[in-house]
Amino acid sequence: MNELQKRVDRLISELGGYWSPFEMLAALAEELGEVSRELLKLEGVKGEGNLEKLEEEIGDLIFATACIANYYEIDIFRALEKSIEKYRKRDLAG
Repeated sequence: MNELQKRVDRLISELGGYWSPFEMLAALAEELGEVSRELLKLEGVKGEGNLEKLEEEIGDLIFATACIANYYEIDIFRALEKSIEKYRKRDLAG
């Protein structure tokens, strides 16, 4: 587990522990909705937005993702590295 995930883990422990996987999935979906709302605002579709609020919501989305990763003992940086390599191979192979 990387240092940021350890910090998330300590905070979750202080708060009483991890939720069930499906509760965490619901939280992740909620945070994705909040990111979506901020993007709509920033792009002028629904109101006015700002980058600081989008940054906050992306942070919340990453936090929710880290909770799920921690629950299943997945290193999120390693998972991201694998995804980058997957996209590189798939999308640059030509």
